[in-house]
Amino acid sequence: MPTVRVRFFASLRESLGAEEFVQVPEGATVGQLRVLLRGRGGLHADMLAAGRPVRTALAQMVCGDEAVLGDGAEVAFFPPVTGG
Repeated sequence: MPTVRVRFFASLRESLGAEEFVQVPEGATVGQLRVLLRGRGGLHADMLAAGRPVRTALAQMVCGDEAVLGDGAEVAFFPPVTGG
């Protein structure tokens, strides 16, 4: 099973910590990783809930849920940024 590095930023980091390493099934996507993390329940389920606006990046490039993960991939979850 591939292992990916998951990093959290801003409010997600405050609730879930800075990073963790997660094993995912071969061919898993960013969207499937989010579902896997939500399945842990507790704060993971709340902070990564389906209706909650969370952006993702794979290898420091913003991506969608369909991006495929490989062994050693780095995935970042972060809230949308607004400016004014």
